[in-house]
Amino acid sequence: MPAKAIPSGWPNSHRRITAPLEALREALRGRVARHHRFLLRLHLQQIDPINAAIGEIDQEVDAQVEPFRTAIQLLTTIPGISELSAGVILAEIGRDMSRFPTAGHLISWAGLCPKNDESAGKRRSTRMRKGALWLKTTLVQCAWAAARKKASYLQAQFHRLRARRGAKKAIGALAASILTIIYRMLTDGTLYHDLGPDHFDKRGEGKQVHQLINRVQNLGFTVEITPAQAAA
Repeated sequence: MPAKAIPSGWPNSHRRITAPLEALREALRGRVARHHRFLLRLHLQQIDPINAAIGEIDQEVDAQVEPFRTAIQLLTTIPGISELSAGVILAEIGRDMSRFPTAGHLISWAGLCPKNDESAGKRRSTRMRKGALWLKTTLVQCAWAAARKKASYLQAQFHRLRARRGAKKAIGALAASILTIIYRMLTDGTLYHDLGPDHFDKRGEGKQVHQLINRVQNLGFTVEITPAQAAA
């Protein structure tokens, strides 16, 4: 006679369990002793106070974040940055960028640039220098999220850098780019403007045209550039 399967709606049973109901009951009865139940009851009694404490912490965080609400909304326009990430970043760097003369100073303070480790003209290490741990970690996580944003400038930058320097260094550079964007946005109060996934291709075309013009001019010719649509 085939074993009776456990009903799908039976409490605390997984749908993949095919053991007989009586066998499951016996297994639980044999393995969960009195001291196990005592410990389980103690753990369950701690859940409600912990949830209440988490609720109070969330309320306090919301109250403290309120003055930064506008800046948080500003930063969330950057691909890869969520409200939580924006809050962490602002908690680390603040809203006033005047204490950092340039974006490079902020990047260096955050530890997102390679440390200066040279000897006899040779660089021995390209590891990032130590900086604000929480800020660096958050920015790296944001960089990974931004690298997955399709049809974006930051994704195009990541793929461009990864091909030459590897994924790890590309993410570090992307995190530095995001911090540079944040610095400029907080300084100017402007929204994020995505340059588009073809930004590097367009920039490369302009550089190539400039090089060709210089080559022709060096041969003694005068060059006048006319767009193809205008010429038609």
